[in-house]
Amino acid sequence: MKPFVRLFDFSQKIDYKIEILAGLTVAMTMIPESLSFAILAGFPPLVGLYAAFIMGLVTAVLGGRPGMVSGGAGATAVVLIALMQSHGLEYVFAAVALAGVLQMLVGVFKLGKFIRLVPQPVMFGFVNGLAVIIFMSQVEQFKTVVNGEVSWLTGSPLYIMAGLVALTVAIILLLPKITKAVPPSLVAILVVFGVVMGFGIETKLVRDIASVSGSLPPFHIPQIPLTLETLQVIFPYALIMAGVGLTESLLTLNLVDEITGTRGSGNRESVAQGAANVLNGFFYGMGGCAMIAQTLVNLSAGARARLAGIVGALTILVIILVGAPFIERVPMAALVGVMVMVAIGTFEWMSIRIINKMPRHDVVVGILVALITIWLHNLALAVLIGVIISALVFAWESAKRIRARKYVDAHGVKHYELYGPLFFGSVQAFTEKFDVAGDPEEVVIDFKDSRVADMSGIEALNKLTERYHQAGKKLHLRHLSPDCRLLLKNAEAVIDVNILEDPHYAVVSDKLA
Repeated sequence: MKPFVRLFDFSQKIDYKIEILAGLTVAMTMIPESLSFAILAGFPPLVGLYAAFIMGLVTAVLGGRPGMVSGGAGATAVVLIALMQSHGLEYVFAAVALAGVLQMLVGVFKLGKFIRLVPQPVMFGFVNGLAVIIFMSQVEQFKTVVNGEVSWLTGSPLYIMAGLVALTVAIILLLPKITKAVPPSLVAILVVFGVVMGFGIETKLVRDIASVSGSLPPFHIPQIPLTLETLQVIFPYALIMAGVGLTESLLTLNLVDEITGTRGSGNRESVAQGAANVLNGFFYGMGGCAMIAQTLVNLSAGARARLAGIVGALTILVIILVGAPFIERVPMAALVGVMVMVAIGTFEWMSIRIINKMPRHDVVVGILVALITIWLHNLALAVLIGVIISALVFAWESAKRIRARKYVDAHGVKHYELYGPLFFGSVQAFTEKFDVAGDPEEVVIDFKDSRVADMSGIEALNKLTERYHQAGKKLHLRHLSPDCRLLLKNAEAVIDVNILEDPHYAVVSDKLA
């Protein structure tokens, strides 16, 4: 029996130094992002950091994908802005906890597998759109507030910020060519920190975003009325948050599977995400989901086990408790440079190289998903629209493939050998293939290379049967698969078709000898 949690199993080939350093790097990049998202949604800054700690720790220990990193993500924070503005923080905590319960139910009932329905073009669009969002969010760091108005940096502050970002990027690019003993992102952050402190350079620091000093996450039951009206208020937000969080988490899981060549458990990840969000609701956190940028930072640093995620989460807690004075002095330029490289690494450049080799509808779907992701920052909606369009295109293409081979046998019986599925999209083409008036008295439809897929197919058979019956002719069905027969049996109230049983031959075996 495999252990549920494998943290320090020395039979695994894990480089613990790499895991610990990767965790430290992840923590450094997650803190400013969680603070930014909390402030964006109107939450107290510590609510974002508590979410980063709780989400990161719980999903690292219980999640279905070692190497994935979760935290207080912007995708879920954006969902709660309207609730925060209309009802306040207590309702937000209740909605986060309820979203966690919904996510756990998805995992318990093994519904996480439906993420497999997301086609590759949708994945390309999702990842590329997310890469653009990550990059554009770093561009925002080149702005400042002057007399209450937001404006772009100019002059020396701009040159210093750009130079430090360029230095960070250069270290990340060049250090792996010299040594891979330490994560280049962490080295870049430390070097830029040393340069800024050593030369007394004036530039934007983490403390310019918000203070990160605090205590342990306090236990707190959301102070809301336990009424049906309250449920009506928080349930829509909880449902959307659960959907957005699981969509981003499971798509990130699939992406990590591709990068590492292994396979994670979507259902287990759903349970872990839900448990983490429930704890967020009762421990002063804004909730969250998998963070693809931090996950890619973690993987690029060489982490492949759960330890890096645990180290990252505990590092955030230590910083909240005692390390705030140090971390608040880290230059934002160093973190911007790290995230810029993450954005470049996130983008699926292969999708551009093969764009002229992909079907036109796949290209359109990929671009549309990317644009919706960038424009609305709603990953769940973008993926849903992409899946729907891909499904409709598939249905249209499948509908064009149904065809029939016709012949009359020696007994005067006309046979229609069908090829392709009979479903809502192919019903019209199916019906047009039969010549009821010109057919002989007995007709056989052979489904050896076809199948009845849905209620529309059943209704088409029902109408065809009625037409042959009114013409005084018999219609038989042959070679129906067991699931097709079950479908027709369940529809006996609306259809009357004569199924021609296939012959069964007795075969003499050794046991009869």
